[in-house]
Amino acid sequence: MVNYNKLIEELKNLKGNLYQKDFLLTWEKSKEELKAVLLVAEALKYLRDNNISTKCFDSGLAISNFRDNSTRTRFSFASACNMLGLEVQDLDESKSQVAHGETVRETANMISFLTDIIGIRDDMFLGEGNKYMREVGDALDDGYKNNVLPQRPGIVNLQCDIDHPTQSMADLLHLKKYFGSLDHLKGKKIAMTWAYSPSYGKPLSVPQGIIGLMTRFGMDVSLAYPEGYDLIPDVLQVASKNAQENGGRFKVVNSMEEAFKDADIVYPKSWAPYAVMQRRTDLLKNSDKEGLKLLEQECLANNARFKNWECTEEMMKLTNQGNALYMHCLPADISGISCNEGEVSAKVFEKYRIETYKEAGYKPYIIAAMMLTNRFENPVKLLKKLNKKNTKRVKN
Repeated sequence: MVNYNKLIEELKNLKGNLYQKDFLLTWEKSKEELKAVLLVAEALKYLRDNNISTKCFDSGLAISNFRDNSTRTRFSFASACNMLGLEVQDLDESKSQVAHGETVRETANMISFLTDIIGIRDDMFLGEGNKYMREVGDALDDGYKNNVLPQRPGIVNLQCDIDHPTQSMADLLHLKKYFGSLDHLKGKKIAMTWAYSPSYGKPLSVPQGIIGLMTRFGMDVSLAYPEGYDLIPDVLQVASKNAQENGGRFKVVNSMEEAFKDADIVYPKSWAPYAVMQRRTDLLKNSDKEGLKLLEQECLANNARFKNWECTEEMMKLTNQGNALYMHCLPADISGISCNEGEVSAKVFEKYRIETYKEAGYKPYIIAAMMLTNRFENPVKLLKKLNKKNTKRVKN
């Protein structure tokens, strides 16, 4: 059972400063700042679970800018905004003046007059998504500096080409609750592995987010993929450096079996090779539909060489006592259910289905925590006030 006062006291003792700082990459934040986000998320979940209102805004907008499709993250962002009292406004670029050539600088300011938070998902173009978020940030800085904006809205990365921080942080909170504490994660082996999918072009940000974050907490991180399915080299360097600095291990192998051996957690997830994403980005920029079709055919044929990269019951037997925790960001490609052959067998997925739903369920609280710590300088004081006020969310 959650001890709310203990959470608040632990939060109070942490150092760091998330106030008015965008949340774009987990490895740009200190460990104490990451812990603070987890604790605020837990506190908000406690209040919600106990029917206590978490509204800390009387009014204000949160802009939802999804430049790619989404289910969990889109609704998690809307839920988080509603939980804190902000109204969500979607920025549909096809219905805005962006379609007529409006600049990023102008759009960022025009949507921000009464805005507190801008959530952005931009994972389609390798080398562009995170860059776009920073361009929006620079435009907001300029607008605030020149008194165009009464305040500088915060930006939350809802997935880019480099990282998926709301997903990896939700995953980390799931692991913290599943194993009992962050300290209990030290030395635990997590296998972040590529898995076969009958589709191509899936972003690199989930596996990169996992290896970039879990190496911060002393875990034994094993990254596995077939030869040629590399991630962004800079992120591999980040993961290696994190492991060295935090008493963990980081290893890259080309065998799913080797990664699964004695693992405590497995995370089989398909992604497109780094080189393919580079080619795909160029084709998308040039609107080369024929080139995209040819690339897709080439990649699907290459994927089909590795159909044995599937999380099966036999593969799970290789894990620690055959009882590793299965994780996935969802939706998973489930063999015989959502596709003929995919990332995970139907039996394995069904065994862990509820756990994956619980894993996803932490994301609204993580996003809300990122927003709250951005907008409020003293989250401890605010969370104490909300608990003491005890305003009932549902009035029976």
